[in-house]
Amino acid sequence: MWITRLVASGATVAALALGPVTAAAADGTPSPSASEGTKAGPTEAGTSFRTAVEVGAGQRATAQASAGDYLYWSFAADAGQRPTVRARVSGGSGSRWQLDVYDGLRRRQSCVYGAAARTTESAAGDTELACTLRTVRAWAEPWANDPLPGTYYVRLTAVAPTKADLGVPVQTEVLVTAAEAGGAAAVDGTLAVPLVPGIAQEPPAGTGAEYRMAKLFSDEPADGWASGWWTDRWLWTAAGGVLAAVAGVFGYRLTRGTGRPSHLPPAA
Repeated sequence: MWITRLVASGATVAALALGPVTAAAADGTPSPSASEGTKAGPTEAGTSFRTAVEVGAGQRATAQASAGDYLYWSFAADAGQRPTVRARVSGGSGSRWQLDVYDGLRRRQSCVYGAAARTTESAAGDTELACTLRTVRAWAEPWANDPLPGTYYVRLTAVAPTKADLGVPVQTEVLVTAAEAGGAAAVDGTLAVPLVPGIAQEPPAGTGAEYRMAKLFSDEPADGWASGWWTDRWLWTAAGGVLAAVAGVFGYRLTRGTGRPSHLPPAA
């Protein structure tokens, strides 16, 4: 009977420890219907890295442009997230559009899956692009090209447009989402600071109202940058330790028995 109670207690502790992890994983991964950009985003795009327009996760950014323009947006990605960037271009028949994503060091990040380059078939049709990055790591070797926490840049442009396509008006949409990878993507290391460019200060005195400094990035995750030592792996480790202890006690009692050997005299 005591063995049954001990096993039940261990299972209860494991369920309490693993329950929040499972719930967090279920809630942190947005469904396709929930990630279709119901929140209004910016209605313009930048023309370079320094003038990239900020867009938050779940916001749908729109911009009117012409074939041949370079359009830039920026977003924040934290450790343990797997960002996905989707873009839609309306107009520009025959143009081949390409979607590129760069990190805070302006290194181009490869796409795990998604069509990052497509050709518009007709003037009335839409060209849909997508790029899912690798999971953002909290720390990486200096020689590695792993995605790190901080600012990411999205560049949307037509690749080698013909003279007939240059200047053709197009309507663009960009949507950024981020799925939580959980403790499975945790690494033994932390980044000292996220890769976030400096924020422009107030214009110097005497420069006039026409002076404008580039605003590189001012947004960050709502709960702060999570790059640190804590991950939900600790919960899995604690639950595994409890189950190992229960299994060890159960095995010991099963092999050694609970009664006294028959050849020993009774206790006084």
